[in-house]
Amino acid sequence: MNAKLVKFVVLKQNDMKRILIIMAALTFAVASCGPRGGKGASEAEQADSTATVQTMENKQIEEPMFDIYTSKGKMRIKLYNKTPKHRDNFVKLVNEKYYDGVRFHRVIEGFMIQTGDPYSRDTAKIDLWGQGGPDYTVPAEFVNEYWHKKGALAAARRGDMANPTKASSGSQFYIVHDENACLHLDGQYSIFGEVVEGLEIIDRIATVDTDPYDRPLEDVFINRITPVIVEPAPAAEPADSTKAE
Repeated sequence: MNAKLVKFVVLKQNDMKRILIIMAALTFAVASCGPRGGKGASEAEQADSTATVQTMENKQIEEPMFDIYTSKGKMRIKLYNKTPKHRDNFVKLVNEKYYDGVRFHRVIEGFMIQTGDPYSRDTAKIDLWGQGGPDYTVPAEFVNEYWHKKGALAAARRGDMANPTKASSGSQFYIVHDENACLHLDGQYSIFGEVVEGLEIIDRIATVDTDPYDRPLEDVFINRITPVIVEPAPAAEPADSTKAE
């Protein structure tokens, strides 16, 4: 400020004290009202806040959940964190809407229901159903703690003669209907998730009438698959020691 433009005023002693008190109060108020995690927060608070957000993001990425909307109802699935190649591939395909409109092209009651073949959108390609998918496979991921329980998601694949490494189809997967009929598949097919809500939908699909090739006589579609967004619980607000009693 240009000193020549400043006009000094002589104040009474009491007036000067009041001004000093007001200025001190305003300075304290501004310092105490900084946003949490911002310039007004301590380094420890910022670190805690960052770590909490990072933990929630990691958990969301490691075991994402999706809602599968079928023509027989909705199933909610969870993908496993110990099969990251299959998890990440499934997430990629969902983001591309790859599964929207495909049929459950192979259904065997008391065994499993299979889907994920893009050819199954087209009845003119019915003889090719079960052979479609992207132009890649996914390396096998066998985890001992994952087994063919009811609702388990596992990747379909070609037979051992043509596929000795047991690599998975790039898109086709099946859902277990009866675990007792599928236990011999443990360690042979990569299990990468499970149905956590809507097991009854598996029953509805598995019990439709089928032709001699296990194709449903009644079309059963995946209409769409959408990610489940889990909102974190709101953090408790710290007590404000500056509030008046």
